[in-house]
Amino acid sequence: MSRIGRKPIEVPAGVDVEIDDFIVRVKGSRGLLETKIHPEMKVTLQEGNVVVERPADNKKCRSLHGLTRTLIFNMVKGVTDGYFKELEINGVGYRAAKQGNNLIMNLGYSHQVIVSEIDGIKIDVPSPNKIIISGEDKQKVGQFAAEVREKRPPEPYKGKGIKYADEIIIRKEGKAGKGKK
Repeated sequence: MSRIGRKPIEVPAGVDVEIDDFIVRVKGSRGLLETKIHPEMKVTLQEGNVVVERPADNKKCRSLHGLTRTLIFNMVKGVTDGYFKELEINGVGYRAAKQGNNLIMNLGYSHQVIVSEIDGIKIDVPSPNKIIISGEDKQKVGQFAAEVREKRPPEPYKGKGIKYADEIIIRKEGKAGKGKK
């Protein structure tokens, strides 16, 4: 059996889990999330825990078992604690600011790059070279952070660009020494 799929998901106080056929809704202090699960997976609520079971032991059910459990666990964690991604901007003159619901970035282009907040995502700029993206849905937070990073990905020679706070940029050496023939 799947080691991850077997684990029951503990539902903390203040979180309501509702299971209707193939839709799981999780409501907490930070909001409401819902997802559609595969019809072959069986999700039940037992003694304050969510349990995911699989009907068969074929490859498809085995792979869906851990996935379904992880998706529901991420929803429970999202409505209680939430998720965030921290981005850093490196480069001379590169900076970010927030105006209303827009993130305005100077990234070395001839124009400013403007990114608007989307539903369920909050952008925070504590300093001109740091961006924090937060929300309840782990998938949305990661996707939005990737889209912001895509505006100027870090380059390997000087390390300029937008990178995740925990990302390590492997640096390359510049041109080879002069005078060699």
